[in-house]
Formats: sequence, C-alpha cells, structure tokens
Amino acid sequence: MKKIFLLISLIISCTIILPFGCSKSIEGRTDNVSALSPASNDVNAGAWKPILLTGPAEFAVATPLATNTPDYIAQISEIKSFQANLRQEEKDIVKYWSAGAVFRWNEILRQLVAKHNLPPYQNAEGTYPVPNANNPLAYPQFPFANPPYAARAYAYVSAAQYDALVAAWYYKKLYNRPAPYAVDATLNVLIPKSDLPSYPSEDAVVEGVTTEMMKLLFPGDQDFIQLKAEEHKHARLISGANVRSDLDAGEALGKQVAQKFITRARGDRAGAAVGTQAIWSQMEQDCITRGETPWISQESPNRPPMLPLFGKVKTFLFDSLTMVTQIRPGPPPSTSSKQFQDETAEVKYYSEHPTRERMKAIDFWADGVATVTPPGHWNDIAAEDFLKQNFSEVRWARNLALLNLAMMDAAIACWDAKYAYFNPRPSQVDPSIKTLTGLPNFPSYVSGHSTFSAAAATILGHLLPSRANDYLSMAEEAKLSRLYGAIHYRSDIEVGFDCGKKVGNFAIQRATTDGAE
Repeated sequence: MKKIFLLISLIISCTIILPFGCSKSIEGRTDNVSALSPASNDVNAGAWKPILLTGPAEFAVATPLATNTPDYIAQISEIKSFQANLRQEEKDIVKYWSAGAVFRWNEILRQLVAKHNLPPYQNAEGTYPVPNANNPLAYPQFPFANPPYAARAYAYVSAAQYDALVAAWYYKKLYNRPAPYAVDATLNVLIPKSDLPSYPSEDAVVEGVTTEMMKLLFPGDQDFIQLKAEEHKHARLISGANVRSDLDAGEALGKQVAQKFITRARGDRAGAAVGTQAIWSQMEQDCITRGETPWISQESPNRPPMLPLFGKVKTFLFDSLTMVTQIRPGPPPSTSSKQFQDETAEVKYYSEHPTRERMKAIDFWADGVATVTPPGHWNDIAAEDFLKQNFSEVRWARNLALLNLAMMDAAIACWDAKYAYFNPRPSQVDPSIKTLTGLPNFPSYVSGHSTFSAAAATILGHLLPSRANDYLSMAEEAKLSRLYGAIHYRSDIEVGFDCGKKVGNFAIQRATTDGAE
C-alpha cells in the first residue's frame, strides 16, 4: 500500500501532459474543456461492427460482484476514504480526465508524435543513423515519427480503442451493474452522473488498450505512458465514477484487445518500410530507364529517402488489389513534356510572388519537424469539433478510428505512388526556385498533404455533414499551400487530392455498415 501512495504522489507531481518533465499544474490550450456529458450513451454500441475483433465477446469479462456484497461495499468505502482528503492536485486531475478518455489520450498521442518528429542529424562521416526500436533511447531515439509513421500510430491507437469500447459496451449491457453513486447516494461525485452501467469502466478500457499500443509505438516513453495511465485510473476512482473492480475489469479487457492489434502491427510490413540501398538505387534506375529524371535528395549530404517501402504496408480499408486497380494514380507528366515545364514555371511564379494570404496558408499547414504532422493536424481539427458534439466515449473512438484509418491508408496509397514514379521536386529541376516552406525528403508525386487532407475531409464531412463544406475548404487550402510553398507541382496536389478522396470514400463505406448509423 505504501508503494501505491508513493506512486500516486509521483503521478500528481507530474500531471502536465507534455512528455518533457514535471509541472505543478495541468496546462494546455485544451485544458478548460467541459466534462464529458454525452448527449446519447449509445447503449446498443455493443452490437456495432468491430475492426479486428471477431465479435464483442471474443475476450471474456468475468461476472462482476453484486452491489450488496461486503467486497463491493468495501470498494465504495475506498472511494470515500480517498475523497476525505482530496488535495487540489487530485481535483485537477479529475477535471483534466473528465473531458473524456479518448479525447485526452488522443491529445497525449499527438504530443508524443511531435516530440519524436525529428529527423536524425548526420554522422561526422556524412552518413545518417537510423532509429532502433530495440534500443529506443540511443541516438537517434526511436521512433522518427514522420507523417507515415504518425498516420499509422494514430490509426492503430484509435482502432484499438474503438474495438475495446465496443466490447466494453457489450459487457456493460450484459451485466448492467450500476455506477457506485447509484448504489450509494451519499457518495460524493466529481464528474457528471450517467445512467450507463459502470462495469467494466470505459475509461479503464481506453487506458488499458491505449497504454499497450503506445508502449509498442513509443517504447522509450513507457515510464511516462505508465504514469499517465495510473493518473487516469486514480482520477476515475477518486471522482466516484468507478469502484476498483470496474477499473480492473476494464483495464484487463483493454489490454487483451491491444494484443490483437499489436499482433497485426508486428506483421503489417511497416518494419521493413525503410528498405535498403539496393532498393533505393533500383527505384532511381527504374525511373531513368523510363526516360525520366529521378528524384534526388536535396539535403547535404544526401539523406536516404523516407520510408520508400511504406506503400507496401497492409491497409485497413481495402486490399492490395484494390490499391492497384482503384487507388493508385497514373504516372505524372513526363519530365520532358511541355506540361511539366508549364507546371514548373507555375511553381516558380508562386515562389517569386508570395502574398500575405498565401504565406498564411503555407505556415498554417506546414506541419513539419517537431509538429504533430499533417495527420495529427487533422486529429486536432476533428477533436475540437467532436468536443462540441457531446459524443459518448464509444462514438468518439469510432469517429477517430474512421478518420485515422482513412489517413493511414491514404499514407500508404500516397507513398505507393511516390516511390512507383520517383518524381523530382521543383527545386531540383530548377535550382532558381526558392521554397517557402520545408522541403520533405521524398519524391514529389503525389502530395502527401493533399492526400491526407482529402481523405480526412471526406470522412469528416460524412461524420459531421453540417461541417462538410468547411472541411473541404480546409483540405483545398492545405492542398494549395504545397504549391504556394514551391515544393509541389499542380499535378502533385490535384492527383493526390483525388487519391485521398477515394480512400476517404472507403472509410464512408465502412461507416455506413458498422451499425453506428
């Protein structure tokens, strides 16, 4: 017991969400959001279609204690003993986590992505080191959370949360054990009350599944992730929302579901996405053989291309045959064609004629080093809008899963095209072109921002139809920002946008058949 209290003290002293040390207060622009109070509990969500689980009852959850047993009454007493001596720091963590489990863990994930979105610096002899998952704390730290890696991370975490919550809702309805404050009316409650059954705890389910997925994706941050997990569970306990057995059952279920997603992640071919020098050289030679000018890294010394085999990663929303027959775009304009010359001239025009409005778009959508990446930017946009909808935890998870599966598959489709065609950047073919934003280290065709943004806007417009035109306008601006920044040709952004819309439509197909609508 002494060890538990020492751990809680440590957690409370490190409540800041940022993974860079400790603070006495929880800060951040999303700190003042209201406590989650769903407009609908989605009581039938246990019948929604999961993503990987064979069904909501794939993993068993034991029958809970009856609420009139001595053990359950003792668990109520435990809550009261905590509440008798609550410190302000503990009240703060209750307020923080009451905004919603899916929302807060998505926020934490975005910050871990930003922390790790740092390309390695070259060695003294001009080579570049590669992050090593088996030694994540060595330089360069694992992972390098570039856009494809980030898209995959967001997708796996969100999808696993969704499946775990579908299972949780199934068992909530099956066992129908009321929340502790419905059992004991004298219990102080620090969060909005709900008539949703409390066993297993939805927050603990999210905590359990998320921590396991994050430890896989960010192995060097396991201590920080575990601290946030303990803080989350403690907040639910002292708030009066859950007794300990609610939390234990939820966490165990979440961890079991996570293992299914971890197994898939270990076999989805992402680990081989870096490729080898022989593969990079062959891609370049294939481009030359076609009579085209190949992409060459514009960094000095030349940096190896970013994840050239990411296009081979296993998708969620469609299969590899669909990728080839329906998603993969045709080739870009030949580098010897007039269209290519005209498009290069257009890039040069924007490079030499920046305006305030264009620069505003360039800066807003830059999403470069040390940011949450383009997929994270769309998660941020979605989270702000979802907060206004008062979604249940399970609907939060379902909607973010659809968004992030679309963007992961968009990343795969985009990278498939990039390395199939190996097209040069504008500033490579015309060195007089000065870029107005960071120049990514991978081929030009098609544009990643355009593909991500179109996929995101398409599925978000389906989920929130009243915002569909706004999302489309944002995606159009994101697309054009890459032309304005002089790092993409017109064909890159237009074809990438079409590719992203196709992927987004596959997400809509899933949304209309998952039982949630």
